[in-house]
Amino acid sequence: MKISSRAGFRTGIALLAVTATLTGCASAGGNAEAGGDATEASLILITPTAIGSNNFLQLASDGAEEAADKYNASLDVYESEDPASIQQNLDAAIREKPDVIIGVSFSVLDQFTEAAIDYPDQQFLLIDTSAEEPTENLTAAVFKEYEATYLTGVEAGLLTEKNNIGVVASLDTPFLHRWVDPFFAGAQSVNPDVTTGAQYVGGDNPFGDQARSKAQAQILADAGADYIQAAASGGNLGVFEAASENSVAAFGVDTNQCLDSPGNVVDNAIKRVDVALVESVGDILDGTTGGFASYGLAEGGVSLTGLEEGVADSQCLIADHPDVIEQVTAIRDQIIAGDIVVEDPLTAG
Repeated sequence: MKISSRAGFRTGIALLAVTATLTGCASAGGNAEAGGDATEASLILITPTAIGSNNFLQLASDGAEEAADKYNASLDVYESEDPASIQQNLDAAIREKPDVIIGVSFSVLDQFTEAAIDYPDQQFLLIDTSAEEPTENLTAAVFKEYEATYLTGVEAGLLTEKNNIGVVASLDTPFLHRWVDPFFAGAQSVNPDVTTGAQYVGGDNPFGDQARSKAQAQILADAGADYIQAAASGGNLGVFEAASENSVAAFGVDTNQCLDSPGNVVDNAIKRVDVALVESVGDILDGTTGGFASYGLAEGGVSLTGLEEGVADSQCLIADHPDVIEQVTAIRDQIIAGDIVVEDPLTAG
């Protein structure tokens, strides 16, 4: 499915060109009018699935919108439905020859890596994943999610009353373990007696199945967990629903998901996808391409809602525990200083 979102217009027909009169942008060439001025660049964002309630993909879309505004660029957003439509959307984007084609998540990695080889004159940007041997026209922005997840684990370890915590993740893969292993490690660093358990959504829609996510959270609750890290993407709402029904507290990811389920979410491992996307697009347009930039606590690419300004109004449960926030702040500073090194499950031997 293709969506042109420069001015919020959406069409439900895949791969149709959207006219500039409706959207204020052109599909290619960067010659559309935006606010009366000719655009100077053109961007196409490709998502691996429909944005829907997926807050991670919404962040990417917001970042693309911000990049379009900041760099006076036209923007089209192509929402995919499955691997086949990812390739179809990528082929369509390449035909448009924009300044930058942006892909989001490891789900598009193989297609973008191959396309970058086949089309050396086209600039590609990967967000939240990177190729092992990238070409000069393939730039990536990646995150140290595990640093933020370690901190939510610290909070869980300090807050648990049952010494039993868990994680619901979309899939049992090395990348998704960035939300599992560090959560347990952080908890056990402050509470060696805590026991842990992980459940995986799987199925045909592991990143958006709220019912299966809820069922996995229920298994953890039945086993005695009183704090659960939700790492099921669009399925997180199912985890929060199970938490509300079982007197369990949950943790969200990427954005402030405390707002999605007030009274049930402790804190969030924030990932500033929008910031990384805007900065990376700017680098490419300035001629700095290839390789990757990594965003962790030190770079301000990841954080916790509880460590940000406005936590009192965040509706996060952590706001009621200033003593825990103080301890987590100290541990964050130790990670930034290098005194604590959080192991990356993706590269751990």
